[in-house]
Amino acid sequence: MEVITQLLGRLHPLLVHLPIGFIIFGLLFLFLDRKQKDYTKPISFAFLWGGIIGVFTCISGYLLYLNEGYAFDTIKFHLWIGITTTVFSFLVYLKLQDKFTIAFFKRVPTMVFSILMFALISATGHLGGNITHGEDFLTEPLPNGLKAALGIATNEKKEIVLDEENWQDTKLYADVVQPILNNKCVSCHGSKKAKGELRLHTPEAILAGGENGEIIKANNPIESDLLVRLHLPKENEDHMPPKDKTQLSKEEIALLDFWVTHGSDFEKTAKELQLKKSLLSAFFPVHTTNDFPDIEVAEVTDNILQGIRNKGFYVEKISENTNYLRVTCINLPSFNDEDFIVLSDIKEQIAILDLGNTAITDASYAAVAGFPNVTVLKLDNNNISGTEIEILANCKHLKSINLVKTQFTDVNLEKLNLIPSLQTVYLYDSKVSTEAIKKLDPNKISVEYGNYKMPIIASDSILY
Repeated sequence: MEVITQLLGRLHPLLVHLPIGFIIFGLLFLFLDRKQKDYTKPISFAFLWGGIIGVFTCISGYLLYLNEGYAFDTIKFHLWIGITTTVFSFLVYLKLQDKFTIAFFKRVPTMVFSILMFALISATGHLGGNITHGEDFLTEPLPNGLKAALGIATNEKKEIVLDEENWQDTKLYADVVQPILNNKCVSCHGSKKAKGELRLHTPEAILAGGENGEIIKANNPIESDLLVRLHLPKENEDHMPPKDKTQLSKEEIALLDFWVTHGSDFEKTAKELQLKKSLLSAFFPVHTTNDFPDIEVAEVTDNILQGIRNKGFYVEKISENTNYLRVTCINLPSFNDEDFIVLSDIKEQIAILDLGNTAITDASYAAVAGFPNVTVLKLDNNNISGTEIEILANCKHLKSINLVKTQFTDVNLEKLNLIPSLQTVYLYDSKVSTEAIKKLDPNKISVEYGNYKMPIIASDSILY
């Protein structure tokens, strides 16, 4: 039976347009026929059918309210005005058919009935639209600055980003818990909709609980229904949010666990609650390092790219969002200092240049310096020593150099300090000594040796 009532309730959005259509049709033709009054009685049937279908629409709307968790405060005006509109549609029918026996109704002009009917259908439609789309449906696309100027609240979902430097000042509820609930829960448990009579948009609503009582018990996560439902398997019908909704991340659940376990306080900061920084780390800004400069470059034509590929180079875009290129000589072990001329047409676009396992010499640095936007340079497995590498100081965006298995020597290592943006140098199996590494600025450049080994543990000796 519940399935049937739920299905009938969900027909409401479909049925509701029929009585609206009949009534608007009737009002329009009443206006056009207001002088001749040739079609008054035929027009009356539009209001009759508007009333008949309105009855079924009101019933389906009521079933929708019962089954979908709408708060009565949210739908009450729409419900009562909808019923009034349906009744009034029958009254207009009786007026146009001249079937009233009450003198008062006989004296009221048809135009007054029309105006009242238009006001009722407009109010009903407006309130229904607010329930379905929200009161901010028309204003939602407006910029937040304009909304603020108009006094309109902005309640959109927001990414939670905390200040890593001042993380201890974070108010756990206001800055983390409530935004999590806003983003993942209040669409069904908020001011407009309250499934299970539960609302989670304010501290007072959270403490009030739902139809089954309180949902959090301070210092007792095991008996707090909010957390119990979050931890249930997604396939369980009591799991929240429902499996077809956006789920909470494990970091978000961990913070809600902590919040309830430590008293469900609405005012204390992370420092006052002795919260570990690691619990908030997922909400700190993510700093990404791109393998290309923050400079716009022109797109290379397909003809030019194909011509370079035909000569044996592997060339591809770094990503779909940029025109920068990755160029590698993986299939060109014979590449030498003379062959850089082939890449001259794309010198502005090259950001990642892989010259590993080729025949280049120290003379190649001058050619590489002609690629102004190179960011990652791989020179591994080559017979280079570093003589004249200081010329790469012209590469203002160069962040990484791979010198693995080269003849790079101690005497040339200090020259790398001249490259303004250099951050990482790979030196595994080169001629550079450990002592020479001290010549590099430790506050600017990190050195990677590679060849790392995992420590031996007892289980490594077991034969399976």
